[in-house]
Amino acid sequence: MLYYALVFLVVALIAGALGFGGIAGASASIAQVLFFIFLIFFVVSLIMNVMRR
Repeated sequence: MLYYALVFLVVALIAGALGFGGIAGASASIAQVLFFIFLIFFVVSLIMNVMRR
């Protein structure tokens, strides 16, 4: 999931540099959502790992 967040971030940066504002904004929003979902899964995974021990 972090991979897809980085892909959308790169797409947003390239689209922003080329002047495609709508595509850049949409890609940046998707990258942000995916990154926060990844962080939530990561924290839950860490908590579950600590509780198992």
